[in-house]
Amino acid sequence: MTFRALGFAGIAVAMTAIPAIAHHSFAMFDAEKTKVLEGTVKEFQWTNPHSWILMTVNNDKGQAEQWAIEMGGPAGLARQGWVPKTLTPGMKVKTIIHPLRDGNNGGQFMAIYLPDGTLMGNPNAAPSANAGGGGPANQ
Repeated sequence: MTFRALGFAGIAVAMTAIPAIAHHSFAMFDAEKTKVLEGTVKEFQWTNPHSWILMTVNNDKGQAEQWAIEMGGPAGLARQGWVPKTLTPGMKVKTIIHPLRDGNNGGQFMAIYLPDGTLMGNPNAAPSANAGGGGPANQ
């Protein structure tokens, strides 16, 4: 294969990868609203293409419910100072999310307060600026 043919092959591969990167819509989240969740980290999934925080939060009746919070991928999180052990099971945290439009227990990550008070993310960032989300805080 000539150098020119290799170049065309590389371009073809790159063009097919672009749709895979841009496949995800955030329309399921209500970017006009924020919700504050206080609870306990059940699991932190450091995975591609999106990382997840699974937390247990008590509802208005005091019953424990699981929430799933979608974040960006590990590369973007690492650029913001995250590591796979930033969150560990049992941590008490306060998380700010854009909730799911359908009312289910989930949302798009905006920010989190760690047990020592450290803020990760930005509760006032523009949408998608925060490793999976952000936006004006308007509970």
